[in-house]
Amino acid sequence: MSDVVLEKHDPKLYDEYNPEDFVFVQEGEKLIDKTYIATSYWRDVWGHFSKNRGALIGFVIIVVIVLLAIIGPMISGRSYDTIIIEHKNLPPKIPGIFGGVERGIDVYASKKVDVNYWFGTDYNGRDMFTRVWQGTRISLIVALVAVVIDIVVGMSYGLISGYFGGKVDLIMQRIAEILNGIPTLVVVTLLGMVLPSGIISIIFALMITGWIGMSRIARAEVLKLKESEYILASKTLGASNFSIIFKDIMPNIFGQLVIMAMFSIPNAIFTEAFLSFVGLGIQPPQASLGSLISDGYKSLTIHPYQIAFPVVVLALLMLSFNLFADGLRDAFDPNMKQM
Repeated sequence: MSDVVLEKHDPKLYDEYNPEDFVFVQEGEKLIDKTYIATSYWRDVWGHFSKNRGALIGFVIIVVIVLLAIIGPMISGRSYDTIIIEHKNLPPKIPGIFGGVERGIDVYASKKVDVNYWFGTDYNGRDMFTRVWQGTRISLIVALVAVVIDIVVGMSYGLISGYFGGKVDLIMQRIAEILNGIPTLVVVTLLGMVLPSGIISIIFALMITGWIGMSRIARAEVLKLKESEYILASKTLGASNFSIIFKDIMPNIFGQLVIMAMFSIPNAIFTEAFLSFVGLGIQPPQASLGSLISDGYKSLTIHPYQIAFPVVVLALLMLSFNLFADGLRDAFDPNMKQM
């Protein structure tokens, strides 16, 4: 073994305690405990949400688009299906913004049209402004239906499957996997054979496959919570299974389910637009953003304005809902920002 050299310690280190050896860092300052105002859970959620500029911008854009979808067709004073052949393919004309000029020619003057079409007209002379906001209505209706289906069907299915577990969970999850394996395009095509093509077939397609994602989120949350102490206490007190599911578990995961429902809205809007684009959704003379984009695509190189306005509205709608849902997620669970 190597020799260990022991240093001789200074005996002053072992002197008695001297108050002058220690000085308070904040000497001379008053130490006052800080008190914070108690806030409710929802006020705390709003505090986090209001600090997210992207979410606020998305919310404002959603409100503006919804208002325009409600009052837009009323502002123009024209119907979305009124055909005026003499006014076909007119470019946008807004005094001071759009002059109604296309390829250097004042189309309004050449056709002797004395009215202004803010978004122009299509190949049948129908007002694009009215049709765009009428189509936005259809997209928002589909989005609303998707949220209702997610919350009613998907949430209930996932809660029941996760809570009971065992054979019930096994059977319900296999059914969900089978339904999820069927492409939405195939479902809508088959429904089109027995139902008229339009919003009804799209809603039925969402009812068949659109709730799968929500059910999986709900099931995962239930699996985390069903062995908690307060759930065991409710069972001990004799609460029924469905009372525990919908009164004890659901309120504690409702925030996450609302966030998931918000994220499903852009997906539903895109699904409707895609099906209408390929001709399986809204049929003429009805208008949707997808059908307007499909019609505008045919004359993209000649009259690009016919596709520009519905594309911009669709893009803003999907982007805004994504920003809004992302802000809700951060507000309900601030720890998500660190992930």
